[in-house]
Amino acid sequence: MPYLKINTNVSVNEQQCTEMLNRFSKLLASETAKPERYVVVELNAGKPMAFAGSTGPLAFLECKSIGLSTAQAKSLSASLSKLLTETWQIPGDRIYIEFANSPAEYWGWNGATFG
Repeated sequence: MPYLKINTNVSVNEQQCTEMLNRFSKLLASETAKPERYVVVELNAGKPMAFAGSTGPLAFLECKSIGLSTAQAKSLSASLSKLLTETWQIPGDRIYIEFANSPAEYWGWNGATFG
């Protein structure tokens, strides 16, 4: 049920993409205390993007999960930003993350909902 969508203008090769999807998946499962088998991570890299009038390295992330708390959002903001900065040298002030706590009854899986 945790979902992370990463949009960035940084280009990555196929091997880097696979490695990062795995790292983000494990991070999201750990930080939300949800089984990784429910985690979905989407990476859209090498996209034309601008932030603050500059096309320098940047990222915009969307993170949704059932029961996402404000404490988890704060922790995820730090962890996700750190990973993006260490891996792709995206400065923290060029990363936006939108968090959403989704009600269980609005999250479908396997022909049903979680609520």
